[in-house]
Amino acid sequence: MRVLVLNAGSSSLKLSLLDPGDALLGEAEIEGWTGGNARTEVRAFIAAHGPADAVGHRVVHGGADFVGPAVLDEAVERTIASLGPLAPLHQQRALTAIAAARAELPDAVHVACFDTAFHAGMPTEAATYALPAEWRAEWPIRRYGFHGLSHAYAVGRAASLIGATRERLRIVSCHLGSGASLCATTDGRSMDTTMGFTPLDGLVMASRSGAIDPGLVLWLIARVDGGAEAVDRGLEERSGLVGLAGGTGDMREVVARRRDGDTAATLAFDVYQHHLAAGIGAMVPAIGGLDVLVFTGGVGEHSSDVRADLERRLAFLGVRIEATRNQATQPEDRDISASGASVRTLVIRSREDLEIARQTRALLCGSVAADPARTDR
Repeated sequence: MRVLVLNAGSSSLKLSLLDPGDALLGEAEIEGWTGGNARTEVRAFIAAHGPADAVGHRVVHGGADFVGPAVLDEAVERTIASLGPLAPLHQQRALTAIAAARAELPDAVHVACFDTAFHAGMPTEAATYALPAEWRAEWPIRRYGFHGLSHAYAVGRAASLIGATRERLRIVSCHLGSGASLCATTDGRSMDTTMGFTPLDGLVMASRSGAIDPGLVLWLIARVDGGAEAVDRGLEERSGLVGLAGGTGDMREVVARRRDGDTAATLAFDVYQHHLAAGIGAMVPAIGGLDVLVFTGGVGEHSSDVRADLERRLAFLGVRIEATRNQATQPEDRDISASGASVRTLVIRSREDLEIARQTRALLCGSVAADPARTDR
């Protein structure tokens, strides 16, 4: 079946059309998208590339209800909407894209594929917060993790790229884009990740703070004009690189300004790298070592500066990269490891569209492979 994939992110809308063999029939990306003109964009894309038999939608938060893909209906959409406060930059935009695609392709089957689903089987010790038992009993509080579609694809692709089976690989995948997270996997399954109950947790991101002291959040709520709502907006939209570098969350601009000696950009880069390196190191105990380090996402794929700086910070783990391959600009997936390095370092293009299409087809065909925790190809 031909599958149209709609990937509504925090800063863009990506559209892909894949034929039954996963050949790309067309793709488009609307950068800076915040939910407007979705139906116009979908209509124009279909006019240019043709219709689809099924539509796969990326949905960031599936909560406790969705541990695999689901055919969209009113009940599923209500549940997605109810999770809006836990992913305010994502859920409503996904629903907007879903409504647009439904209007343009009313006869197609629409499937939601959830970023949280890949992490649903994490070990209990990795998923559990040390909170009062009555809170955990009353509410579905756990570390959900995100970017699961990207991590799932990256793990399977990494195994294929180096000619190994996933059961033998201990992988830390780094999805670095506007949002950013790490995932530690063995046997193709998520064992730990940096994001938690919401996509605000973990690494420093473009506009999100990442992990900070919860006591600081309480302190800010008592002092910032506008209280909790203003603090929430500040942590989601004005923190991260934006807050550190002075108005930009684009790593390309941060790197360029850093090269010119800009103090704020240098601080932003160094803070970003410090937390990234520390996060990678913290993932390793969950999988008992490190065989493969994967970079994916816009920053992960394109910033040779980020990768080169991490080599220095992660030398103790055996990470060594070859400078020429690291600086290459070709879009192909590649191994950038230095000769003799004990850890293989890979750059892999993020193909959430392929993972979404795979899960969509598997669900509609009744295949056990619809389990997103598996990365069989």
